[in-house]
Amino acid sequence: MNKAQLLAALEEIGMRPGRGLGQNFLLDGNLLDSIVRRAAPKPGEVILEVGPGFGALTEKLLNTGARVIAVEFDHRIADYLRKHRKHENFTLIEEDACRVDFRKILPEGVPFRSIANLPYSISSIFLARLLELEVMPEGMSFMLQREMAERLAAEPCNKAYGALSVRAQHAFQVKIDRIVPPEVFFPLPEVESAIAVFARRDPAPDALTRKHLAGVVKTAFLCRRKQMGKVLSSNYGREKVESAFAKLGLDMTVRPDRVTPEMFAQLTEELFA
Repeated sequence: MNKAQLLAALEEIGMRPGRGLGQNFLLDGNLLDSIVRRAAPKPGEVILEVGPGFGALTEKLLNTGARVIAVEFDHRIADYLRKHRKHENFTLIEEDACRVDFRKILPEGVPFRSIANLPYSISSIFLARLLELEVMPEGMSFMLQREMAERLAAEPCNKAYGALSVRAQHAFQVKIDRIVPPEVFFPLPEVESAIAVFARRDPAPDALTRKHLAGVVKTAFLCRRKQMGKVLSSNYGREKVESAFAKLGLDMTVRPDRVTPEMFAQLTEELFA
């Protein structure tokens, strides 16, 4: 979809992109082709797309033979998609991706991946929800605000490294595939974007382990400048925390931004043994 086509679609539904919803539509066809080529969906593979917009990425995914389940919050765009994106492999869910029950919209027991130009306003909440699923995506590829992508891929001792970094990297290998300038979107965002690629680890951590880890890192990073042993002791008991730290060779005075995702995972195992 080029700019003229996008403007025509916006005019058809009487819409101006909402900054509050993070509606920045990707116009670069070559970049869309690159995203799909990099992901290489297989015929019949289930792809979860959130924020499909007017379906530029959706159409390219469908052309690979993939089965696309798209979640769109804006009812005007949803009406447009129902009218213009009719395809036997396309399922449209008019819901809020931050609230929808994924167990009800995804086929039970069928592996899936998630590929999307994510609305920036929901990216952290949506990603956190995927990390909480009993069965996570096998892989993910997202267009994100550059700051968010760098946060997800950040390593320890980096100011961007935090609780979501640990949770994402515990379950996936995360890397930034490329930086994307504002000029490929309409309207132009005020920030750079980035494509982040997630490959699920094998074996994938189970849902209960991920839930426990989420609680540990949330507690730890609430006071990221304080001694982690002391902070965790308030939730998990000093004796248990001291025992776990000693077994792993961790100093009780360490700060959370110095602890690797692997060490956080081991610490969680000890705390919940």
